[in-house]
Amino acid sequence: MPDYRIFQVDAFADRPFTGNPAAVIPLEAWLPDETLQAIAMENNLSETAFTVRATDGEADYDLRWFTPTTEVALCGHATLASGHILLEGDRIRFRTRKAGILKVGRDGDALTLDLPETLVKPAEEPALLDALRTPQGEVFLSWKGTEATAIVLLPDAAAVRACAPDMAALAKIDLMAIVTARGDGAEDVISRVFVPAWGVDEDPVTGSAHAALAPFWCDRLGRDSFTAWQASKRGGRLECRYAGDRIILGGRCVTVIEGTLRI
Repeated sequence: MPDYRIFQVDAFADRPFTGNPAAVIPLEAWLPDETLQAIAMENNLSETAFTVRATDGEADYDLRWFTPTTEVALCGHATLASGHILLEGDRIRFRTRKAGILKVGRDGDALTLDLPETLVKPAEEPALLDALRTPQGEVFLSWKGTEATAIVLLPDAAAVRACAPDMAALAKIDLMAIVTARGDGAEDVISRVFVPAWGVDEDPVTGSAHAALAPFWCDRLGRDSFTAWQASKRGGRLECRYAGDRIILGGRCVTVIEGTLRI
């Protein structure tokens, strides 16, 4: 029975049981896709990241991410978690199937994550507003390949915190739904993220969502950086910077579990 190292990391967190938990499983070679999906289902976290060391010089590792129900094109927090586990120098490069090369670097006692931007455009999505139960929201939408991201701008931070979607209805809409507003406390921006169509009702802290939120809010705030709070039950703080067509996110990680996976 093969043994594999497995780590559970709280990403965008400075203490255990906050931020977003991700499993990180370094492999010597890729397992069958159905095995990767079964492992992610067993872990039952928003994301399980699998890595294989690259040998061609373009990247340090190849990286894939799975929710309990599907493989996704981009995941920020599990990339940051993978960097936390595997980073040996000042920077590590991950090659992904659909998001290109992603980099994790050191920034003092924190880490930075370099992601491609996601740009959204105004859209009419009444079914989405109904499912989110946010009739006053303004919808902005982006499609990347087969995956869609929707930003729903709400009147204020209180509306973001009070958002109570109809998860059964939202699960029928195949996208990542981000509700957001200006912050009302220490952070400039507040958000929450719902992805029941991909097996995650509410994601605790979402790096890929901030690849869309960063250009969206930098344009509205009139500057190239801001602080963000994702107001899930666990909660998480991110530093967001818009650099050309790249998004730089800053945060910390905490390893909470190290063990052996036997399959």
